[in-house]
Order: sequence, then structure tokens, then C-alpha cells
Amino acid sequence: MLVSTSELFKKCYGRYGIAAVNVWDMEQIHGLFAAAQKANSPFIIQTTPVARNYASSEMLIAMISAAAKIYPKTVFAIHLDHGNKEHAFQSILSGDYTSVMIDASHEPFDENVKITKEIVEEAHKKSISVEAELGVLSGVEDDLVVDEKNKKYTQPDEVVEFVEQAGCDSLAVAVGTSHGAYKFSGKQGLQFDILEEIQQKLPGFPLVLHGGSAVNKDEIQRINAAGGQLGIDAKGVSDKEIIKAIQFGVCKINIATDARLIWTRVVREFFKYSPAQFDPIVPGKSYMEAFEKFCIKKFELFKSTGKASEFKS
Repeated sequence: MLVSTSELFKKCYGRYGIAAVNVWDMEQIHGLFAAAQKANSPFIIQTTPVARNYASSEMLIAMISAAAKIYPKTVFAIHLDHGNKEHAFQSILSGDYTSVMIDASHEPFDENVKITKEIVEEAHKKSISVEAELGVLSGVEDDLVVDEKNKKYTQPDEVVEFVEQAGCDSLAVAVGTSHGAYKFSGKQGLQFDILEEIQQKLPGFPLVLHGGSAVNKDEIQRINAAGGQLGIDAKGVSDKEIIKAIQFGVCKINIATDARLIWTRVVREFFKYSPAQFDPIVPGKSYMEAFEKFCIKKFELFKSTGKASEFKS
């Protein structure tokens, strides 16, 4: 069942988090929907501009629509992640999305407000909510590259002015995470003092945590054992930090890197340990099963298991 993103946030705020999972292929979509139906958990399925260019937005939406029929007990919203103006306007006009993100966080404050407001005005005409970003996350995700030196935490003193002027419905905040597999250096972790101050200034307002993957050490070790060369010092967001962040108003936790790591591990092990096979269905099934198990664990961690029933009455 397709629901609005804002409806998800109203129900979950301060109680549980919503997994917002980036997808780019059929296997992921199957795994995600199967997990959500088993766990009776609401979720957000996300497409990025790069994924839309790769598979085409029509193909992705068609697969999502098909999955909703195959798994009829699911409750979900559809979101454009890290949209630029072109993709944001396309997604709004298509009528396929319940929410869009406009990422103008790399622009000066006033320009970020201007661009975000422009998207908000169009989106709200169709009852589509808008996520904006204030502050800049470092790292790499799809074709988004931000140097560590350009990382800028969200300034709590700016959040009220930004939300009031831009009119956005949720806000992605930079509080210590990064895009990609190298989320923290040393013992940095999430900056809960900043997150707490933001919540105090925006009480009840939905916050979004980008770079929410855990970066499982076991996955990296298995990838490298099967021929990969990923850095062993990669570090993600810990379970304890995620649980604490939800208490401070984080409603939406973005997941992308973990999905890529699982895919890489499954495919590398397939070719290493089954060198005589060449049928893509074999690793495809393994990936669906592995991703389903992963998503169920995330729903349990975010305490969203069983909460889909809240939207079905």
C-alpha cells in the first residue's frame, strides 16, 4: 500500500525509524518488499538520479509497482534521493513519487533556500513532500563526491530560518556521517550535541540521517577474501547511535552502501567459488535472500517491525 512520506513521519516520530533504501535493480526490490511484508514494517524505497539514468525512471517505477502487487501487505512511500532540479521536477510531474529530495546543500545558504523553495512550491501543488539538506556530508555516493575538507556540520542557529523560508517538510542534517563506506575517521561518530540542539529548535520536525549504513566488517572481510580490495578501516554508523538518533527526531535513515557491499560479496563469492557457473539467476537469488535478511534486521533495529499495521486500519 502506497502512503505519503509525511504520514510515515507523523506516526514514527520519536518512536521508531523508517528505513529509506536506495534501489537500482529487480533483486533489491524483491528483497526489500519481501522483508517488509514478513516484518510488517513500513519503509521508503528510494531512487537516485544515477539509478534513474541507469535503469530509466520508468523501469524502476514499473518494478516498484509490480512489487506492490506481488507483496500486497506492504506499506511504503516512494522517494527521490539526492535530486537535482531536473530530476526533482521530473519526479514531481510524473506523479509517481510521494516525496522528493532537492539537494542544494553545496550552495550558499540563500541559494539553497531559493532552490528548495522553488521545488517546494511545485511539489506541494501535488501534495508531494520535500526533503532538503542543510550542511554538507563528505564522502562518495553515486556520482556525488565531496572532499572531507568541505564537510560542514549543520548549524543549529540556521535551521529555523531555513525551514521557515524554504518551506521544506523534512530536513537532512550533517551531524557526522558521510556518504560511502568510509563514514567516520577515528572515533568521531555522530555529533549528538548538534542533533539535540537542532531538535530543540525544530521540535516535532522530521529529521533525516544520510549515510546511515553500518558497513559490516564481516562483509568487507568476505569481499576481500574473494578477491576484493576494500579498505579494512571502513566504518559506518553503529546500532547504538542509530537508536539514539531516533530519539532526537531522526525519522528517516538512508541505506545505500550496505546494499552495495552485500551485492559485491555475493557476486565475488559466486565467481570465486563457482568458477564453472555462468547463470546470473544463481547469484541473483542469493542476493535477494541475503538482502531480505539484511532488511529484516534493519527493521528490527529501527523498531519499525509490526508498525505497518498502524497504516492499514
